[in-house]
Amino acid sequence: MLSSDRNPPRTDVDDSPKEECGVFGVWAPGEDVSKMTYYGLYALQHRGQEAAGIAVSDGRRMVVFKDLGLVSHVFDEQTLSSLKGHLAVGHCRYSTTGSTTWENAQPVFRTTAAGSGIALGHNGNLVNTAELRDEVTALAKQGHGSRVQATTDSDLICELLAATSADTGLEEASLRLLPRVRGAFSLVFADETTLYAARDAHGVRPLVLGRLERGWVVASETAALDIVGASMVREVEPGELLAIDADGIRSSRFAAPEPKGCVFEYVYLARPDTTISGRSVHAARVEIGRRLAQEAPVEADLVIPVPESGTPAAIGYAQGSGIPYGQGLVKNAYVGRTFIQPSQTIRQLGIRLKLNPLRDVIRGKRLVVVDDSIVRGNTQRALVRMLREAGALEVHVRIASPPVRWPCFYGIDFASRAELVASGLDTEGVRRSIGSDTLAYVSVDNMVAATEQPRSRLCCACFDGEYPIPLPEEARLGKHLLESPALDAAGAASGDPGPLREATPTLSVGYGASDALSRP
Repeated sequence: MLSSDRNPPRTDVDDSPKEECGVFGVWAPGEDVSKMTYYGLYALQHRGQEAAGIAVSDGRRMVVFKDLGLVSHVFDEQTLSSLKGHLAVGHCRYSTTGSTTWENAQPVFRTTAAGSGIALGHNGNLVNTAELRDEVTALAKQGHGSRVQATTDSDLICELLAATSADTGLEEASLRLLPRVRGAFSLVFADETTLYAARDAHGVRPLVLGRLERGWVVASETAALDIVGASMVREVEPGELLAIDADGIRSSRFAAPEPKGCVFEYVYLARPDTTISGRSVHAARVEIGRRLAQEAPVEADLVIPVPESGTPAAIGYAQGSGIPYGQGLVKNAYVGRTFIQPSQTIRQLGIRLKLNPLRDVIRGKRLVVVDDSIVRGNTQRALVRMLREAGALEVHVRIASPPVRWPCFYGIDFASRAELVASGLDTEGVRRSIGSDTLAYVSVDNMVAATEQPRSRLCCACFDGEYPIPLPEEARLGKHLLESPALDAAGAASGDPGPLREATPTLSVGYGASDALSRP
């Protein structure tokens, strides 16, 4: 269905890590699956605020509705009541491959040669996108497939499934394709009769299975199961494909599991009321704060969080240090992506669009300010200045993650390495840059210990540079790779944009690099 505004302006007021995406799927005859999916996506809204969509099937045909904006902006009662069926796939997006356009909103949809539909939602990011693009280009030259208008790695997966499933069926096509897909992917997809869920062999991004009285649910986080009244069954295993239809639920393996869950899910990405690998995210964050207090003590009068993501760690820091906990900053709950561009005067206020100090609490105090991470340092720099203006005597910044020194290629939109402040500066250099009295980070070891997971089962690449999934050369990486001219196997431009439209060339590696310097 058509969109009225395909390119709303970016109005980010901070430089925090951007989430990836949220996926949700339900198979439940007799249930209102479109509303169930709406509420599931609502619970996953924190994972992506650029676009949202729902595909619903009644067993005979599939209808997709998607648009740019928040879940509550995209869908209303009338729209949801028109999406009737027993099976649904939902998605909320933050772009890690491809620009913010209506075409790139998900679920992506294809019609196979046999006339059936495929709708697919993807959380994560692939590292062999260029190879898959070459496959799609070759199929297009042979007269198979369609001219792709979207520019996402998710679209390539859907295109390849559609091109190969007409003869074998979608389940068999998935088992043949997924072993060749490299990178991070938690997929929820469907044809008219069957819901599928798949997770890459490393299980980088979370994906869980839940049980309803009359059906099944799959979702990025357990919080989405809670909101629709589904009971947690288990995680979708790394390298596993689930198929759910009238015959029940089937499990197949397309790859041997090599778990490398993203540790940043515990630090920032997941909701605090979510459970990952049996560990409460909130409990992990509080424990990180306790350990941070032991590692980096300081004499102060008050511990305050940068709300909301710094709150659990600040509680833990207060518990571990014995320093009182307080609320010194008020967050505007309605600041996020907006379709109204701030005037230059308002934009210059910067962080005050999002946070404002409680002067009576702050004045005359030595503060410990706890935040989840430092990316470019812009937020912390503005925050320290604001707290000093509000009368703080000292500002001691404590970070509930190690220094972010490396970009993520598995689904988090960080800046390029050149723009990560900790990549070029040591802790003292970052402290001077943000203007705090002291600065300290939690160590990798203590962060990992707080998750109660073995380090061997976690990806810490953004902190230690050890990428568990091998990366191709830089020329075949980047957020806007599919908007550039096609590359040959050596990484040189072929001059043929193939089935994907040509646009701006890719910038230096790092999925936030494209617009990082223009962000407020």
